[in-house]
Amino acid sequence: MDAYLKETHMLDYSHPTIQKLIHDKHWNEINKFERIQSIYNYVRDDILFGYNSDDTIQASKVFSDGFGQCNTKATLFMALLRACDIPCRIHGFTIDKKLQRGAMTGIVYHSAPKNIFHSWVEIYLENRWYELEGFILDKAYLKQLQNRFTKCTGPFCGYGAAVKNFKHPIIDFNRNNTYIQSEGITQDFGIYDCPDTLLKEHHQEMSLIKTLAYKYIGRHLMNYNVKKMRRSHYGI
Repeated sequence: MDAYLKETHMLDYSHPTIQKLIHDKHWNEINKFERIQSIYNYVRDDILFGYNSDDTIQASKVFSDGFGQCNTKATLFMALLRACDIPCRIHGFTIDKKLQRGAMTGIVYHSAPKNIFHSWVEIYLENRWYELEGFILDKAYLKQLQNRFTKCTGPFCGYGAAVKNFKHPIIDFNRNNTYIQSEGITQDFGIYDCPDTLLKEHHQEMSLIKTLAYKYIGRHLMNYNVKKMRRSHYGI
């Protein structure tokens, strides 16, 4: 299990801000199940759904950003878990870009690759592995999606979600797998010890021009769309 607890360049859990968060939350003072549950809920709801500059940023950067998407939230989640002695690994995929329609709009959507790099985290607890993906969308954002699409009672794909049951997606961890984008998966890259290794072998395939356009323009437009959806939850 040592490989699943190791600190890496991306999983920089010795960083002072990460250590302070763990200390302030008292995560190492509670049992393993409650520890996982609390860290999971924190990453899901306190680190808001949004798009960072790059998939390869460190956990400490995701924390300082205060937002993330599947891959970057996974990096922070793994760093916190390992720092709290919870073995974890990462599973890489691609998802259909249709899942991002709504968050992505206009030229950003049409110029995006058909298949988008994706990952979830797998944690080891009580002699079994659990697949955890439901931390990607914060509850406030998901609630606003459900309020906007009230007539949808079955499958839903868009705005960062791809689920079988839109009204009752399995996003709470209680010794179970959780999913929020799994219905959009198009390719499986397998399981890796850490995101550093996964991203060396697989990453988002885009030209340099498209990569820069995403970093400096596209993701800001996407974050605007996400914030606009979430805003009404707070009555703004």
